[in-house]
Amino acid sequence: MFIDYLTLIMINLVGGTALLAYYIFKGMDDKDQRPYAAGFGIVGLLGVILGLMLSFTWPLPGSYNIGYGETTTLFGAVFLAAGIALSQNWDLMPVAIYGFFAGVDAVLVGTRIISLGLTQEPLIAGVGFILAGLGGVFAAPFLAFFKKYRLFRIIAAVVVLAGALVWAITFYNALWGHLASFATWVPTTMVK
Repeated sequence: MFIDYLTLIMINLVGGTALLAYYIFKGMDDKDQRPYAAGFGIVGLLGVILGLMLSFTWPLPGSYNIGYGETTTLFGAVFLAAGIALSQNWDLMPVAIYGFFAGVDAVLVGTRIISLGLTQEPLIAGVGFILAGLGGVFAAPFLAFFKKYRLFRIIAAVVVLAGALVWAITFYNALWGHLASFATWVPTTMVK
């Protein structure tokens, strides 16, 4: 039996996308955006650490390590950089430009998960990757042209929140299943 920590990755993604939706909806109006830095930073730090661990150790079967590990690393890097930028009151556009490429990766991974029928729920997982990826793809154009328009911000926040909801459903199903499947697992050091 392989051991993984996908549920931790997923709840971090849920928290990050929910925080991003809230930031788009309300936080961009705040004169001082530094309070958001810690939230973005912790999501980013966890994403980078967990994504790199998954990418380097390959604890999952086959291409799941690529889809989840590399995409989680990129997601984490974007959030960590956004946290640093917010803490220093820097322009988010350079992070958004990098986020475009991380977003393209997530859209491609989501599309491929659906086409290969990966995961127990390929459509839900694929849509989750695609929605999260679209957030990255459209971040730079949004910052450049639409962030001042409340209607566009509401639409963007709803799309990102929909991604958080999809990931929350995926997380719940995975956590429920993982708790059952690992209920009797014993580390080799404890086997008699």
